Amino acid sequence: MNNYLKTMLKEDSLKEKVVVITGGGTGLGKAMAQYFLELGADIVIASRKFDVLEKAAAELYGKTKGNILTAKCDVSDYKDVEQLLSASVKRFGKVDVLLNNAAGNFISPTERLSNRAFDIIINIVLKGTYNCTLAFGKHWIANKQNATVLNIVTTYASTGSAYVVPSACAKAGVLALTRSLAVEWAKYGIRFNAIAPGLFPTKGAWSRLLPGDLKDKFDLAQKVPLKRVGEHQELSNLAAYLISDYSAYINGEVITIDGGEWLKGAGQFNMLEAISEELWDEIERTIRNVNSSQ
Repeated sequence: MNNYLKTMLKEDSLKEKVVVITGGGTGLGKAMAQYFLELGADIVIASRKFDVLEKAAAELYGKTKGNILTAKCDVSDYKDVEQLLSASVKRFGKVDVLLNNAAGNFISPTERLSNRAFDIIINIVLKGTYNCTLAFGKHWIANKQNATVLNIVTTYASTGSAYVVPSACAKAGVLALTRSLAVEWAKYGIRFNAIAPGLFPTKGAWSRLLPGDLKDKFDLAQKVPLKRVGEHQELSNLAAYLISDYSAYINGEVITIDGGEWLKGAGQFNMLEAISEELWDEIERTIRNVNSSQ
């Protein structure tokens, strides 16, 4: 078994912590919820789809026997978010961690998009994140409670990316929110950090981004210097560390976990990896000839 598939933190590392996870019923949100439960946390998973939440909660309880609350919530609706906060506090007495994970995305040439398409993504990703952050933050500040916010962004939050422009705009805003409030709300004992995941396959997200047989035609692992995609446990390990007390001095950081993918795309000459050894020999001889003639 590869070590990166193993759990990282010791037992009960998150004991007595209450963690609210938006988009917690599927994919990476559910994977993180499971690991947090295994580490002793009480968990609230929120989503717009209650049937998905109930199925996820049953699965998570079967694996961990942990305390789980499900909450139907549209994060783009501030009243829904306030109800999420109220239900969480009523059930567990407090909330220690907010994990803003709810997201939406699709690939498309931007000129094909309607303004409504932009609204959908911006409302979930950016508006949803600041709605939750504002509601929970006001509660923590009023109650003089230390807390942690962890935001899930993307590797293109700071660079932008073609064909996912609404998502790039929204995630850039979330990144700015993370860094801004890390400074402004530190005096209240509230930490902010973000994770920028690379390729972590999930059934829902990948079926929307690469529908049909597209996912079979594009071997995305080849974009990664490590030549593999990420495992959910790797991301869960990082998230658990960042919401734990072990990371108490980390504030305002965005941590990229992508096997070096974005750096490979950023380097001006990174495409030269496609050159064969034979061609490199020829290039080297050419360079030596040019240098010797000068």
